[in-house]
Amino acid sequence: MLSRGASNLDPSESSAASATPPPGVIGALREAPGPRNPLAGLRLLNFEKALSHLGQMFERYGDVVRYKIGPFPLFLIAHPDGIKHILQDNHTNYVKSQDYKILKRLLGEGLVTSEGALWLRQRRLIQPVFHRQRVAGFGSIMTEATLEMLESWRQPAAEGREIDVSAEMARVALKIVGRALLSMDLTDEAEAIGRAMTDVNERFGRFDLGILMPSLPTRANRVFRRAAGELKQLVDEIIAERRRENRDRGDLLSMLLAARDDETGEGMSDQQLRDEVLTLILAGHETTATALSWTFYLLSQHPEVERKLEAELREVLGGRPATVADLRNLTYTGMVLDESMRLYPPVWAIGRSPIEDDEVMGYRIPKHSMVILSQYVTHRHPHFWREPERFEPERFSFDNSKDRPRYAFFPFAGGPRQCIGNMFALTEANIVLATVAQHYRMRLVPGHRVELQPLVTLRPRYGIKVTLETNSTRLG
Repeated sequence: MLSRGASNLDPSESSAASATPPPGVIGALREAPGPRNPLAGLRLLNFEKALSHLGQMFERYGDVVRYKIGPFPLFLIAHPDGIKHILQDNHTNYVKSQDYKILKRLLGEGLVTSEGALWLRQRRLIQPVFHRQRVAGFGSIMTEATLEMLESWRQPAAEGREIDVSAEMARVALKIVGRALLSMDLTDEAEAIGRAMTDVNERFGRFDLGILMPSLPTRANRVFRRAAGELKQLVDEIIAERRRENRDRGDLLSMLLAARDDETGEGMSDQQLRDEVLTLILAGHETTATALSWTFYLLSQHPEVERKLEAELREVLGGRPATVADLRNLTYTGMVLDESMRLYPPVWAIGRSPIEDDEVMGYRIPKHSMVILSQYVTHRHPHFWREPERFEPERFSFDNSKDRPRYAFFPFAGGPRQCIGNMFALTEANIVLATVAQHYRMRLVPGHRVELQPLVTLRPRYGIKVTLETNSTRLG
């Protein structure tokens, strides 16, 4: 069973969450409820502690919670209407919060971290790369990489040896993004990239003086600088080689190299390219791998869902690998993934800061404060999710979800800054899940501890150790 060492409170303790504050009169400047301790917000600076604390505060105070770190206010906004207001309706009044400035030390001015005119220019340049038809064109890469992974599992499955499915998903996701983005196999670099990504993830997940002062010679800062340097050097070498080659390989990097601004005719500088490629490599493989890891864990714990999934795969695929063309018919497969991302969203919280004073759900949100929108909390909101801790993919059927607010479920954020790679990620996750689930069932190793590790992404702290059981719908 999942350890709750870093999870929310037990569902039986959630009665206070149903008492949503009244919306208030437009223009009212009420102060949101929250803990009175002027240092209560310090708990949110340590990601390892923040996840469970946010859940507790939502249950106690409701949809808008006010914290303070000394004189500086922070807010948790948990209601879909408030999230919609910030991400969509009044998005021009909000910028990324201060923590994204720390992330810039690795990702530079990529889409995740940039703002204003630079962000808009880069978004326009990159948007065509993720057009639906272009993403569909990478489907064969996704299928092929998954089949190669399955082939590598034959011996461990035959011998009853355990594998770490989280490590396996990271490798296959990195292979896919490497081939689609760069026309190269990053398998040889997978260990170094994985180690660097872990170092970076853990650095951002723990607050200390060194994270505010990156020049301090602390061990954590040295580890981060080394990891960031290795990743940047790898990408710089790839870009330099492609510049020299001057050939269109039909991959995402070729499209980025050829992209031109409609207004100025300018392309990207090498630094801009590095920032975007690094962002796409890290965000593109880490989040998808995390989502798939939790999905296979949940299936191992819910055989009735596993059987329904297998029945759909038999009917639609009949033992052959999944392709992009199949996805429209794999409705239950998509629901399984959505429900997994509801319970364990790879990105479990995002931050924003208002440029000017704002009003959300009837409460005053002062300019320059920090606003936290937590997918993990909102995806468990009892007003929109019956028995929120229960794994129930049918929640995402058309009939069950048609009246649900848009921002009750927002794994890829939303509004103009919705994740640009969401279509790529969902296509990849569906193909990997459908292909693997036809071939193997996964059984959690007895006694293996599965616990949440909330860093930048919501990882399983000790991995997910499983043995492989050959499925009756096995591929030929």
